[in-house]
Amino acid sequence: MSFATLLIGITVGLPFALLLACFLAPARKHMLGILPYAPIPSLFAAILSVDAPALVLGNARIPVAFELDLPGAILLGASAILWIASACYAQKSLPPTVNPERFSVCWLMTLAGCMGVYLAADMVSFYGLLALLSVGASCLVMIESSPRSQTAAMIYLGIALFAETFLLLAFVLLASITPEHSLWIQDASAALADSSMRDLIIALLVLGFGIKAGLVPTHFFMPKAYSVAILPVAAVLSGAVIKASVLGLIRFLPEHIALPDWGMALAAIGLFGALYGVAIGLTQKDPKTILAYSSVSQMGFIIAILGMGIMVADEGSRLAAAFYAARHVVAKGGLFLAIGVIAATGLRRYWIVFTPVILVALSFAGLPLTGGGLAKSVTKDVMGDGLAYTIATLSSVASTLLMLHFIHQLKTTFANNPDAKSLSSQNGSWLILAIACLLLPVALIAYAPSHDLAKALEAYTLWAGLWPILVGICIALLVSRLPIRAPQISAGDIGHAVLNAFTHPTAAISTRVAKLDAALGQWPIAAMTLLSVVILFSIAFIFGN
Repeated sequence: MSFATLLIGITVGLPFALLLACFLAPARKHMLGILPYAPIPSLFAAILSVDAPALVLGNARIPVAFELDLPGAILLGASAILWIASACYAQKSLPPTVNPERFSVCWLMTLAGCMGVYLAADMVSFYGLLALLSVGASCLVMIESSPRSQTAAMIYLGIALFAETFLLLAFVLLASITPEHSLWIQDASAALADSSMRDLIIALLVLGFGIKAGLVPTHFFMPKAYSVAILPVAAVLSGAVIKASVLGLIRFLPEHIALPDWGMALAAIGLFGALYGVAIGLTQKDPKTILAYSSVSQMGFIIAILGMGIMVADEGSRLAAAFYAARHVVAKGGLFLAIGVIAATGLRRYWIVFTPVILVALSFAGLPLTGGGLAKSVTKDVMGDGLAYTIATLSSVASTLLMLHFIHQLKTTFANNPDAKSLSSQNGSWLILAIACLLLPVALIAYAPSHDLAKALEAYTLWAGLWPILVGICIALLVSRLPIRAPQISAGDIGHAVLNAFTHPTAAISTRVAKLDAALGQWPIAAMTLLSVVILFSIAFIFGN
């Protein structure tokens, strides 16, 4: 066994070994201090184990195999950084209502499932580890055991199981069409290209992974869960955990063949979600909920990248999607941790901590000379110059508005004591992710043979990333001077309304109608703008194709 393959084994095995050690009470008591070390092998594996020989633990019938391709390595490395930083943050920042031992067990369950899914090479391992990931993540959501967190965890787990039902059906069908009923993911993807059941299986895969990715209209579990989860949990859920669905689509959808219908569908749903997430996020006041809707928007854009590539069999789109997703891992995780840093910091240190927050936040809109700007430049070729590129540019303007709204709401959460200072572990964790948000995309572009870092820094490319942000800033300044009040929409929007409708049908309908009427009266310009965007999107998409 080569050293690179051994690293893959350690990456998968170490979280499981620590999880088993939790059966011993003395080990469990000290496990919180060990959590930051568990993801370290993943970081080395992401660098040294790309395309290494697979680690096979099973037999020819059920292989139980693990290997690492380039998209998986990109996401694994970014996720490892986030897991390490978030665990360091959690060590000194757990609320008194959280049991450290219980937290450690749930954390290791989620970590083991997450790293295992990134490395799984067969469908049995992939599905089993995905289920472990879902259970661990839902346990982390309700770690405080409050009524709100328990409700959010039930919704999170219910949606996860619903999505995994579609994936299980897809995997069974994939196993039936592969030569000798192989369970290897690579064999299943190759067999899917020429299968008579291709459209049915792709539909099941898109449904399963799309639901887990938070595509509209099944996105509501994200704001519900992220708004109640403690900050290190929200960071890993929004950054690392949800990217398993992206990697699933990258690995299972067939390569080398164009799928115009499916590509168009994914691109349309993704781009609509990119705008929808912003529209609802602008109505929120809680910084964590705003970031949750930002994740809905960003995940929509990532899926749109995959859709545009699948439409024309552009193999580079999968790497572009992984690249963009990796930048999102560290940036979104960093902003969640920044919420805690800001809340513990006094106004005397205002700009010291707030300046990097502003830079990371605006990187989501593609701010030049940041990781977000580089990520946007990589996706430009995939999005093309037509309708999709126009909508992607519009989403950059919209993301600017959302991030300025986040910054405005976050500014109100500084500590009351002007001299207050956050813990060194909090500052260190946040700064690690802020630096990674800038340096990781630079390193990836410098490493990738198909991308030129100098081209990404050309004046034309920088201006293409800057002007949508300037437009967004101008719109924000204009709107701030108008007597407009945003409607109050509960976190989870669609899901919240449906849940209430099932619980109290008559009362819910009448209450929603009354609130909708009041909201439309209080916010006429924004409501008409959102309606116009939806109508124009539909018309442009129909006639553009």
